[in-house]
Amino acid sequence: MSTIEDCLFCRIVAGEIPVTMVAETEHTVAFRDINPQADVHVLVVPRIHEPDIGSLATADPDVTIALLAEARRIADDEAGGQYRLVFNTGAEAGQTVFHAHAHVLGGDIHVPLPG
Repeated sequence: MSTIEDCLFCRIVAGEIPVTMVAETEHTVAFRDINPQADVHVLVVPRIHEPDIGSLATADPDVTIALLAEARRIADDEAGGQYRLVFNTGAEAGQTVFHAHAHVLGGDIHVPLPG
């Protein structure tokens, strides 16, 4: 498993930082966002470190598929299958933690949707 010592999400995956855990699988961890932008806002993070979803897809397609499948399972459980799945890639696109992760958003979303 590749990790980066000073990566926030690597430290969460390692159990060094407490979070409100939603689910754990062989390939992913899922936890509630500390600054939720919707009634349901869960982050699904791969256990391996890759800086963004494109890098993850290139480095390990199987983990990418596992992340997407887990995001859907969580969305079904938490938001009745009505959800928005967001991947930010790059600082100008709003990425603040450079470890690939999916935002599962459901219910009342507190950020405007693109028109």
